[in-house]
Parts: sequence; C-alpha cells; structure tokens
Amino acid sequence: MRGGDIKSESLFSYVSCEARVPPDHPLRPIRSIVDEALEVLSPEFAALYSPIGRPSIPPEKLLRALLLQVFYSVRSERQLMEQLDYNLMFRWFVGLSMDAPIWDVTVFTKNRDRLLAGDLAAKFMAAVLQQPRVKALLSQDHFSVDGTLIEAWASMKSFKPKDDGQGGGDADGGGQAKAAGRNAERDFRGEKRGNDTHVSTTDPDARLYKKAQGQAAKLCHMGHLLMENRQGLIVDAVLTHATGTAEREAALTMLERLQGRHRITLGADKAYDVADFIAKLREINVTPHVARNTANRRSAIDGRTTRHPGYAVSLRIRKRIEEAFGWMKTCGGIRKARHCGKERVGWTFTLTAAACNLVRLPKLLAAA
Repeated sequence: MRGGDIKSESLFSYVSCEARVPPDHPLRPIRSIVDEALEVLSPEFAALYSPIGRPSIPPEKLLRALLLQVFYSVRSERQLMEQLDYNLMFRWFVGLSMDAPIWDVTVFTKNRDRLLAGDLAAKFMAAVLQQPRVKALLSQDHFSVDGTLIEAWASMKSFKPKDDGQGGGDADGGGQAKAAGRNAERDFRGEKRGNDTHVSTTDPDARLYKKAQGQAAKLCHMGHLLMENRQGLIVDAVLTHATGTAEREAALTMLERLQGRHRITLGADKAYDVADFIAKLREINVTPHVARNTANRRSAIDGRTTRHPGYAVSLRIRKRIEEAFGWMKTCGGIRKARHCGKERVGWTFTLTAAACNLVRLPKLLAAA
C-alpha cells in the first residue's frame, strides 16, 4: 500500500543531536581530541574575558565552529551560521541543542576577533600535539620545512603608489588620468610597480611576489610549515610577508621554538640551499638535509651530509609536506585569504594547519 504524502509535526521532540550522529561518524574521534585540547586551554580562555558583564559566545563553541568551517570548506562565516541553523551534525559538534538559537554573524565575527589577541590558534595546535597519545606518534629528531604563497584578498587595482594616499590626484604612477568610480578601468602598461614604491590600499600587509621565473607576480602572503617526518604531522606554522628570504627566516624561527636542543635533521628543497642559512643551521645543532642546488652555482651541501643514508630518506619524506599544503588550499580554503591583514590571515593559516592534523589523527591513533 502506498503511503500518503502527509506532513505531520510532533508537539514535542525527545531526540537529541547526539542520537542523530552515527556512532562511526569520522567527526566523533575528532570531537574527543578537540574537547581534550579545549579543556587544557580553559585558563587561556578565562584570561581573555572579563569576570563581569553579559556572557559572550563560549570560546569552546567558537573554535569548534571555526574548525567545521575548515573541515567542510564553508566559504564564509555567514554560510557557517546558516549551516548551524539547520544542520544537526554541525549543532552536535559545536555543542548546541536542537532548539538553541544561532548567533548573529556579526556577533560571531566580533567574538572571533577576540581570539586573535591570545594567539589561540597556535596554542590550540600545541595542546593537540601535547596529548600523550598524540605525542607518542611524533618524531623528535627529524623534520621538514617548506613555504607556499597565499593569495591576498586584494586586487591589483588596489596596488597604488605610497605617496598617492588613497588614490587621489590627477594622475597615477604611469602618468595616466584616473577614472572615477568604484571599479574604474585602469591601464598598467608602462608603469613600474614594486613593494618599495607601491602598497595595497585593501591589504597593506600583502606583497607583490612570485616564486619562479615565468609566473605572474601577485599580491600575496607566505605561509610556512614545519613537519615531523615520522607521521607527516604539522608541528608549527607561521605566516610572513612574501619576500625572497622569508622561507629561510621562518624556518629558523620555527626551529628555535622547538623543545629541546639535541641534534635534529631538517629536510628542505633547493630554495634553502644558501650558505648563510646552512651555516646558521649547523650553529644551532641542526643537520641540513637540504636538496642541492647546482644550477650555475656551487651548492652549500657537500659530501659530509650527502654520504649518509639518512640524507636520501629525508629528501624523499620531505615531499609529504606538499600534501598538507594541498589539503589546506583545497579543503581548508586558504588558497586565497578570506581576511585582510597579516594577523588575521596568519591566525586562520595556523588554525587550518591544526585542522589538517585533526583530520589525520583518528586513523593514526587507531593504527598505533
């Protein structure tokens, strides 16, 4: 017998969001790891809020919601609030009941900015990695480093001469008359532009840069990751201005933040084969397993390093860091920044790196 297309609503519902999520759902082990890390960060959260006044969005719920935005490639916080309104799985992960009201997107954004002051993204990543079951997976001796470009949320039309203010005046850097309007046409032919003379009015922290010959220069930031070589987990992340020396400077910064001062190895690509950088690595007790760059020059890596079997192993494993960059750009949504300013983009970059670890940890813990 065919059933009728009849809509019936119950007056009361006794089914919780917990019951709607399958027991074997991939988010369940991730939720347990996240909750353990957030419990460790509770004193950090308390220091950011006043003991009196109206209660704000709980920082634990705020961070869980931002992680969902990364996991499911939600394009904006406005769409995230829309998903939280009707997606029961999202409500369960964040910690909202079925009938709990959803926050206004402007209130959510304002509370998210509060977390920038405490650098909670980096502390959250560290809290996850310091869990005993996770720390047992990590290598303490072998690491790899690399950097990538993150396109800034700014157009080339916003890249204007520094002495031009907000673009006022009768002529631009090329001597051409400026057209009025919100998105006026502009001809860049014959105009010389550089970071020393021009700045983006949309994102002043963005830099015009390209990593290889033949590529187009874009306004971008540069993100850097430090990966341990045993499981390929990210142990540190930092975002800098896009410059020719940023990769090596960021590598030294992340190495200095590592715990312990025993001898370790560092795998890297040819961009790190610079004599000054190799010398600094040896000074801080780091063996440079850097790919040799012998294109019309002499490599700083000699037979003292390449003769060891571990050198070839490091060069092979270091390529796994590209998998992390690939996931963060395609799923995590950092191919093009959603925010302006080095501080906000860097915070998002670090949180996305932590989310990349969380996606991989359940399987690694199950196999351990």
